[in-house]
This record gives sequence, C-alpha cells and structure tokens, in this order.
Amino acid sequence: QVQLVESGGGLVQPGGSLRLSCVVSGFTFSGYAMNWYRQAPGKEREWVAVIGSTGDTTNYLDSVKGRFTVSRDNAANTLYLQMNNLRPEDTAVYYCNTRAIPNSGQYPRTYWGQGTQVTVSS
Repeated sequence: QVQLVESGGGLVQPGGSLRLSCVVSGFTFSGYAMNWYRQAPGKEREWVAVIGSTGDTTNYLDSVKGRFTVSRDNAANTLYLQMNNLRPEDTAVYYCNTRAIPNSGQYPRTYWGQGTQVTVSS
C-alpha cells in the first residue's frame, strides 16, 4: 500500500520559516520525481515545486523561487520543502505528490498525501 504522509505545517508570522516533510512507503522512492502542491481556501490546487528522482534537478513556481527549496533523502524515503520568508499568500494546505508504480502493482498511478496546513499570519 502506497502512503505519503506530510508533516511540519503550522502557524508562522510573515517572514518566518517552516520545513515540511513527506515520508513515503509502498513504492521505490528513489526511482521517481516528486512534487509539492498547495491549495488555498477557495482556490484550485496549484503546483509548487518538483524534484527529480536523484535530487539533481528542481523547478519552482515563480512566486516561490528564491524562498522555497525542495530536497529529498532517498535513504530515508523522505521529501522536504524548506519555506523561508513566508508570506500571507503562502497560506494553504500543502500536499506531496507523485506518479509511480507501486511495489504491489504493475502500472503507474498518481498518489497524494493527506496534506499539512500552513498558515502565515501576524
């Protein structure tokens, strides 16, 4: 069974920092790119960042470039999102995501975590 479990969200003041984690199981983590998405109240879910399977390639939503850093620890099956200089408009539920072949299956499927709430407010 594939599981993606996010943690690390919370309430932070503008300008503050948070580090999100996503621990995965049920597929070969080191073989797949991973994404972070977010969904603010009343808005559609939007893509935030992607990291390649080895961690050598990354890309970001323009509004978070220079403030957010995506990384991964393949030995620990964990994805990270370091968020610095947070702004009120970063307030959202953050999700990790991938499309992968599960250990128990043969075909790729899209998987999502349950999300972690990030609130940026003074």
